[in-house]
Amino acid sequence: MARVYNFSAGPSMLPESVLRKAADEMLDYQGSGQSVMEMSHRSKVYDGIIKEAEALLREVMNIPDNYKVLFLQGGASSQFAAIPLNLSSKSGKADYVITGQWAKKAYKEGSRYCNANVVASSEDKTFSYIPKLDKSTFTPDADYFYICMNNTIYGTVYHELPDTGDVPLVADISSCILSRPMDVSKFGILYAGAQKNMAPAGLTIVIVREDLIGHAQDICPTMFNYQIHADNGSMFNTPPCYTIYIAKLVLEWIKNEVGGLDKMYELNVKKAKLLYDFLDSSEMFKGTVVPEDRSLMNVPFVTGNDELDAKFVKAATEAGFVNIKGHRSVGGMRASIYNAMPYEGVEKLVAFMKKFEEENK
Repeated sequence: MARVYNFSAGPSMLPESVLRKAADEMLDYQGSGQSVMEMSHRSKVYDGIIKEAEALLREVMNIPDNYKVLFLQGGASSQFAAIPLNLSSKSGKADYVITGQWAKKAYKEGSRYCNANVVASSEDKTFSYIPKLDKSTFTPDADYFYICMNNTIYGTVYHELPDTGDVPLVADISSCILSRPMDVSKFGILYAGAQKNMAPAGLTIVIVREDLIGHAQDICPTMFNYQIHADNGSMFNTPPCYTIYIAKLVLEWIKNEVGGLDKMYELNVKKAKLLYDFLDSSEMFKGTVVPEDRSLMNVPFVTGNDELDAKFVKAATEAGFVNIKGHRSVGGMRASIYNAMPYEGVEKLVAFMKKFEEENK
């Protein structure tokens, strides 16, 4: 069996040990005589799975007791509407920082349900940096302050959080969840699509402070109301059962095999350093992000020549480095090196890039 190195931005690769365990349990989950794919979400067996998944997430992320963990559907994009519908019932105002396509879409959707204010944007330089913020431009009575923590397409990340005072900070952490320790108490809401660092597509995690629940706008659809899902233990309707099961296996992997988020962060720093150090020394390949705002998860780079970029992508794919083409909006290349990407995958990619550079001088 030949496994490629999958540098996709999502859905992305999963730990091999997780895939093997899922395969072993495919037909018979722990003696139940059935697959998790086919069991009732109301069964005692599945109840144990979803409860264990939540308990593991709380333990691994050190989530305080006054936060609810919701397992939802609709993708992270559904939260672009759910957040203003649940939070903006007081002043009806919200602040947004635009650092990429997803933050821009969140702002556009949020503007339909509240008075959304753009505090800062990095669109002037193709989102290649995180803008410096001026607190005097913040809305003092905003219902929330919105950021996209890690920008998958453009490869930037917040290394320092905005100081929003009493205004709840809301963050999309889809492409950096579980990559490093985070102080959950600094946020009102954290949310993430699971398909980058946690599980296959189909699951959205929402971690929401309890005092922010129960204030939804009258027009908020039932399926978008956090109160409904919190009251029903994410079981108001059929949840994405199998994806939650895989998330449980991934959390077990982080806890038991990796050794927790501190260790996960060390491994991710090591991988990213290897690739960035090469890009900084290369005459052919260049990173596109200012060094102080570089992501550990998504590394975009270019040669400066579209034909050479295309040649590299083709050669890399043939060599077993797949999904390395950059997002259509920016071109070039992008290596997404999420948790499940082993160090040797980055090592072999760098060796391949060196060889390609030598052969195409």
